Amino acid sequence: MTPTTIFLLQFAMSLFVFALIAAWYVAPWLARLSASAALSVLLLPHAFRHIGMSFMVPNLNSGGLPEAFATSASYGDLLAAILAIAALLTLRWKSMAALPLVWGFNILGTVDLLNALRQAEAIDYFGPTWFIPTFFVPALLVTHVMIFARLLKADGPQIASA
Repeated sequence: MTPTTIFLLQFAMSLFVFALIAAWYVAPWLARLSASAALSVLLLPHAFRHIGMSFMVPNLNSGGLPEAFATSASYGDLLAAILAIAALLTLRWKSMAALPLVWGFNILGTVDLLNALRQAEAIDYFGPTWFIPTFFVPALLVTHVMIFARLLKADGPQIASA
């Protein structure tokens, strides 16, 4: 198998397993929580997206990682992490800024991941950072979908006052 085939297989299997975990265990549990609490739980993994900065560390990729990929993925993930933390704080403080911040984070974070995934030329150069797109990114994509679902059924006052 080629590295690209292995990558796609690992990515698809991780995405499938995380979707099962979400549907069978996480979503039923989150349904019992307030919108604010559920969104906070779903935002937590995104607070660790600073890990994506690893793409800019030369010894953590096999050399030749396209600079455009490394830069956009690294800074996109860092911005998403900062926005996720800001959204967590505003939810905790019951701020009226919480809902727009969660929406903004979720849109930007999703676009960032989709942008990184479309750059298949980077696959052969991930080196030890391979685990980020084959394990971490599928989990993040599933939580993004879950955040969108929760946002679409929640209203602003409910989130700010919960």
